[in-house]
Amino acid sequence: MVSSRRDWLRQVFPCDWKSALDCGTIVVMFDPASLEGMAFPLFGALAAGDLVALRPLLRQRHFKAGSVVFQRGDPSDDVYLIVSGQLRISVASLDGREVAFRIVGPGEMVGELGVLDGGHRSADLTALRESVLLGLGRSALRNLLTTRPAIASGIIRFLCQRLRETSEQLEALALQRVEVRLARLLLRLAHTVAAAGGEVELILDMSQAETAALIGASRPKVNLAFAELEARGAIWRAGRTVHCNMAVLGDLAEVSAF
Repeated sequence: MVSSRRDWLRQVFPCDWKSALDCGTIVVMFDPASLEGMAFPLFGALAAGDLVALRPLLRQRHFKAGSVVFQRGDPSDDVYLIVSGQLRISVASLDGREVAFRIVGPGEMVGELGVLDGGHRSADLTALRESVLLGLGRSALRNLLTTRPAIASGIIRFLCQRLRETSEQLEALALQRVEVRLARLLLRLAHTVAAAGGEVELILDMSQAETAALIGASRPKVNLAFAELEARGAIWRAGRTVHCNMAVLGDLAEVSAF
């Protein structure tokens, strides 16, 4: 049995690591047949014929921890599906301060906005850990949209879900307590490395200032929120490692399922 979504993704994408290294990025080859049964959130459920059309268009890329996948203002050439690893979406201010507003992991899509509307990248994407991504080029995506209506319908549903998530995030910032927002963040990060239930060991590759920015709180309030979650038995910490009790964390996050 596969113990986590990450392990499953690694089984789904066996790859040949005889690769060419270029500025922290490795382009690797993978077995196209391994796409069978894989979920692409941007497209929704794919029929067998759609998978056949998609397979030759994908390119797998490997990024070392600290590598920049793209920066704000770059041309939007590819949309990415995260196979493994963890990445930070952030923006930098004119005075050099960086604000992270999302941490993404296996099974999530990134970079779709600019590819769909033709605009430039609106944020930076940086690998926090060694990460493997599947890239689909803009021209290839547009060709799929014109030839396969089911894929276009899937993208519409995906974008609607993105809008729904944004609305929920704004609601959380306005109405939810800091410890609830922190619990929700930890739940989402934990679900990128393991299945629901039991205890999950999570490594936080971010500062408390970055965590505060992600949940719209000050650093002192984040410290208090961590202490509150520990006092209630939802987590316990050892350095950068956070051990999450998923059931208790879910109760404190005021959600019945994630």
